Amino acid sequence: MNVYHFKKGTEICNYSYASSILSIRLNRQRLIVCLEESIYIHNIKDMKLLKTILDTPPNATGLCALSINHSNSYLAYPGSSTTGEIVLYDGNHLKTVCTIPAHDGPLAALTFNSAGSKLASASEKGTVIRVFSVPDGQKLYEFRRGMKRYVNISSLVFSMDSQFLCASSNTETVHIFKLEHLTDSRPEEPPTWSGYMGKMFMAATNYLPSQVSGMMSQDRAFATVRLNFSGQRNICVLSTIQKLPRLLVTTSDGHLYIYNLDSQDGGECILIKKHSLLGPRKMEENKENDLRPLLPQSYAATVARQSTMPSTSSMPGYSEDGGALRGEVIPEHEFATGPVCLDDENEFPPCSRMLHRGQP
Repeated sequence: MNVYHFKKGTEICNYSYASSILSIRLNRQRLIVCLEESIYIHNIKDMKLLKTILDTPPNATGLCALSINHSNSYLAYPGSSTTGEIVLYDGNHLKTVCTIPAHDGPLAALTFNSAGSKLASASEKGTVIRVFSVPDGQKLYEFRRGMKRYVNISSLVFSMDSQFLCASSNTETVHIFKLEHLTDSRPEEPPTWSGYMGKMFMAATNYLPSQVSGMMSQDRAFATVRLNFSGQRNICVLSTIQKLPRLLVTTSDGHLYIYNLDSQDGGECILIKKHSLLGPRKMEENKENDLRPLLPQSYAATVARQSTMPSTSSMPGYSEDGGALRGEVIPEHEFATGPVCLDDENEFPPCSRMLHRGQP
């Protein structure tokens, strides 16, 4: 693993591990390196190795999640290779918090919300998505993505306000679930015939098999997106652009799709823009703007050259010296309080700062 300071174009440090690195996660406090049967935890300020978690269950995909909230730095990873058990680990205090029996089958996706107070998971079947509270591991929500077929979940992400949860897979449908506020007391419904039948129906579920009654109590998608393709790996992000909720979907063939999201009524999301990220092609929905051609050079060289980006002092969440030189410790005041927020649709696509050859 090589760690670079992109602004200065210098190497910070490098580490070697006993086997292949399967995934890397980081926030402003910790850097996590996941191997198939071990996890390494580094201090982000000086890259010192703080903890090695050995003999973890075989994790061939490097599945793990790290809270972006560096005040808690919770880490989640599979606790079993045969069942959907989740180990919740405190990355700041370097201790196990709890284990969560999330699914019957092996895990396929894990993600924290921005505050690190909720954890969402999906199994390899991909039919049910569950949300748990952190750090106690209590189940808060259960959503059903589908019933007819098993899928491979490729992306699972919360919105920044934790109001929505998005799941995409190898199918053509992206599901967005709404995390309603949980209340113990509900207002009494008027004595209508439909209300009476609804109560009778819910009471009848107590006499049904647990698999059936559980399925009937699961919430469905609040909004959906019908992609014009299937079988491609994709990554989704729920964002706010120009104060409007948007769903961003990027695909393995190098396209970025931007959809609207009706945060009140949900329903089918509408495609509003499409960008090509691999070359100077014209946008299909906005043909008056051409993509700028990319120069064949490294990402570090790209961000090091002069650009027309706004002053870094006005960009929240950006640190001019966001990395450390060898032995240098980053002062606390350089850690911004919030993430970078995109508030202008003209910022898409970020072609001037793209990575090449599939780099993360």
